[in-house]
Formats: sequence, C-alpha cells, structure tokens
Amino acid sequence: MGQGTGMRYCYLVLIALSLSAGVASSAATADLHPYIRKHSTAKVSPQALIRLRQHDALIRYFTSLSYIRPRHKVSADFMRALILAESGANPSAVSPKGALGLAQIMPATGRQAAKELHASGTHFRYVSRTRLAELRDEDLLDPAINLLIATYLIAKYNEKFSGRIELVVSAWNAGEYTPALAAGRAAPYEETRNLIGRVNGYYLHLQRQRTSLRR
Repeated sequence: MGQGTGMRYCYLVLIALSLSAGVASSAATADLHPYIRKHSTAKVSPQALIRLRQHDALIRYFTSLSYIRPRHKVSADFMRALILAESGANPSAVSPKGALGLAQIMPATGRQAAKELHASGTHFRYVSRTRLAELRDEDLLDPAINLLIATYLIAKYNEKFSGRIELVVSAWNAGEYTPALAAGRAAPYEETRNLIGRVNGYYLHLQRQRTSLRR
C-alpha cells in the first residue's frame, strides 16, 4: 500500500492505487506537513462508520474494476477515506459550491466522466449505460453513480500522477490541469491542502484498524 517518509509526527501515505508507491521528495511535500500533522490522528465517528458500511458493497465492486490499465485498481480504503473526508459518507450531501453526493462531485465534472465511461463500452453493475449517457445533476446523489464516477476519476489521476496522494487529491479537488501539478507540487489552496490532510488521516486510520484486526 503506502510507504512513509519517516517524519516524527506523521507521514504522507503515497497511495499505490494502481501503481507502485514511491516517496515524494521532501521539497515537494514540506509545505504540506502542517496539514498532514493536523489530521494525522483523524478518527471516524460511529455514525460515519455506519453510513460508510451501507455503501461497502458498492465500494468493493467499483474498486475491483480496472479503468485505465488492466489489473490496475483503486484502493478501496482510499475511496472510503475520500468519501469520509468529502461528505462524511452522506449520499445526500450538497456543498455550497454545488458538489453532490458521497464524493462531492461537481455536475460538469460528473457529466464529462460519465461520457467517458459510456464511450468505453463497459457495462457496469448497478449503473445503466443510459444513465451515463444522459447524466442529470441529481443522478450524482445516487451512491452507485457517484462511486463509479469517483473511482474512475481517481484511477485516472492515479495513473497520471504516479499514485502520489498529494497530486491525486489536488487533481480531484482543484482540477487535473492546475499549474502546480505539472511541476510535481500540490495545488496551493487551503481547501485542497486540508483535504489532502483529511484523506491521508482517514486512510491511515482505516489502515491502522485493518492492521489491528489482523493481530
């Protein structure tokens, strides 16, 4: 899964969603340390865990698929961490900016991704090709559609940014063409950097839970 930089207070989990994880250079991630530290002990509330479990079958199904390259898949725990960070696993969530559903997808982003998924010719369980071809804004409140689109986009960004969590989450939150990303740096926005910290923190929490259960 991830590898740590060995920082005293926390470490950036560099998600191996579908590629081999590497360690980002300290210069590229140093300005993220306060956000990583701030969210390093993130815990998931019992209520959020209950909501999350309601969508577990969908998460496991959509993360079992290869979207960009054969046999390269998205980490289910990364998707769990993303939806916890974005909506607290609330499928009815609507942000002040109009982002919708579990992963807080903007309608324009959702429509473009739906077109790409429809054009792939793949038949997905839980989501009809007709709905992808004619995606309406309110369709993003459907957990299956939201998770399909979110998992596809994360797979796409993971491929493009070599699995580096700070770049994958930056592309997710600020757009894949944000200039900083081309230079291998996280988007320079407070909202994005806090989201990187939250996703990283929840991902670490889920991984710690999984390790504890195996003991």
